[in-house]
Parts: sequence; C-alpha cells; structure tokens
Amino acid sequence: MVSKKVRVAVNGYGVIGKRVVDAVRLQPDMELVGVSDIVSDYRIKTAVVLNLPIYASLIEKVDQMKAMGIPVKGTLDDLLTQIDVVVDCTPKGIAAKNLDRYRAAGVKAVLQGGEKHDLVSHSFVAQANYESALGREATRVVSCNTTSAVRTLTALQDARLLKKARGVLMRRATDPWESDHSGIMNTVVPEPHIPSHQGPDVKTVAPELDVVTIAAKAAHTQTHIHHWIVELTREASREEVLQAFRSAPRIAFIRMSDGIVALNNTVELMKDLDRPRGDMWEVALWEDVLTVKGNEAYYTYQVYNEAIVVPETIDAIRALTGIVKDGRISMSITDEAMGIRHDFLVA
Repeated sequence: MVSKKVRVAVNGYGVIGKRVVDAVRLQPDMELVGVSDIVSDYRIKTAVVLNLPIYASLIEKVDQMKAMGIPVKGTLDDLLTQIDVVVDCTPKGIAAKNLDRYRAAGVKAVLQGGEKHDLVSHSFVAQANYESALGREATRVVSCNTTSAVRTLTALQDARLLKKARGVLMRRATDPWESDHSGIMNTVVPEPHIPSHQGPDVKTVAPELDVVTIAAKAAHTQTHIHHWIVELTREASREEVLQAFRSAPRIAFIRMSDGIVALNNTVELMKDLDRPRGDMWEVALWEDVLTVKGNEAYYTYQVYNEAIVVPETIDAIRALTGIVKDGRISMSITDEAMGIRHDFLVA
C-alpha cells in the first residue's frame, strides 16, 4: 500500500451511500472528501449533524438546499476536482447520466448494481474478480442478491466442488424506510421470467458458472432469503462443503440450534452485536440446515440488502486506484476495519 490516502466522494446519501460513507471513514488508506445529493430532507440533514462536507449534485438545487439550512460547500463538479474516486449511490439509472461528468473530471467511478453491466463493461465482487478491476476507470458493484450468490458459489468453485447451481430467491418487498410508500401486502409476487435477473448477473462476474435463479417478492421488509440446490463435481461430505464456505471471506454461519430460526432473529442479533444501523455485511448461512447427499448440496442463507455490497464497494475503490494489487489483502483490510466475521456467535 502507498502512504497517500485515496480521496473519495460519495454521490447519493441514501440507503447505500450513507453506509459507504461510514465504511470509507473507517479505512486507514482512504479519506472522505465530501458527499453530494439533491435532497433537502432528513436524510441529508443527518449528514449535517454528522458534520460531513455536503455538496449539491445539481447546481439548480444549491439555493433550495441552503434555504433548508444545509451548509452546501459547492456543487458536485466542485467536489470532483478534489478527489480520486467517486462512488455513485444515486437511484437506478442516474449513474448512467453522471458517468460523462466523472470521465470529464478524470476521476474513477464505482457504480452500484442498479446500473447495467454494459455501461462500464465490468462488474465486481472482490473475492471473484478483484484483479480484473485494477486500474480501470470504472466498475459496477453488483446487487445484493448477486453479491451473495457469487460469494457462496465461488467458494464452492474454489474448492473444486461446483458443477452447476439452481437457486430460489425470496426477496423483501421494499426497503424498510420506504414501507409507508407502495408495496406488497399479504401476497407473494413471482418474477415473470426464468432465469430471474440475478443468474445472468452472476455471469457478468464469473461467466464460467452454470447458474439459474428463480425469484419472487414477498410481503416483508426484513432481508432476502436464498435456497440453493447445487450439483457438485463429485460425491463429497458435508464437512467438505462446510469447509469451502469457512475458507471464503464474508460468509458467516448462523444456526437454528442457537434460536436463529427466521429472518427477524438475525436482524435482532445484529442490533445486539452493536452493528451500526443493525447492518449485516456478511452472507448469513445456516450451518445446521446445510445438507449434502452424494454429489448434491442444499443450503439456505440470508442477505441484508442494505449493507452487503458495502465492503465490495470499498474493495472496488482500492482496485480502481491500484493502491492494493492483491484482492485478498484489500478484503483483509476492509474486513478488519469494519469488523466482518465468520461466525456471529463465536468470540
């Protein structure tokens, strides 16, 4: 690593953006220069309370934000002159419009999974393809569900156990903060196409994987749950499969024998562990549910969609700037700074 800190801006201080801000501030080799947004409500006012440098993403929003008591230091274009990397956490589709601004300013850009792979021709999950992002001008951190699938499937692939995978995803209806908006109530809505978009998205990171996903939205807001049926390359023991998951970063075991029998239990556990905002950055895999029969493995895990992509975003910053060449080293730095675990109930 170099001694000079990477200067980072976050455009969009929402569900993901505010978490990325916190994670950047924890890293020993990064400096948060500012956050940018267009809103004037409680979300950006929280950033004021936290004494974060605030910029307006659009020049026409400056006066409105100042009128609402937000101490705007300048515009996004002003912020871009001071940084090395911008993390775009704006709503789906906005980053595509911002990309030309980032290129014109000569800064690297990390986009989120709401954008299309073709926009920058590179999608990112640290344990799978960190090195392929080194020195690029931009990358796209894939969605929460895709991130979790890549983590678990490449863990099996790295152990030379994975032949093909079929997954069923039950998605939360909406983010908790939007529960008062429109949403799904007392029903389950299947996605109309098989594969659902997560399977093809996995292939943007690991194109060699044989993976198909089926998904539905359910009437809850507490995380996603995945069920996977995996054909292995050979007959294997349960312990071999568990060891593959143990050896991978950012997969943490939970157990029904500990009383963690539903999604809400893990949500409560994160609060009890004093996680900021109750966040869970890891894939929470039920150790005592995992079943192996011959050359097939069956497992279930939980995905906290508001937080799981945050450590990947931090690693993407290092990869684009090249300050850390080895993905394993970057992940180790990130995970230590954030307190990422392999087991939530083992000290």
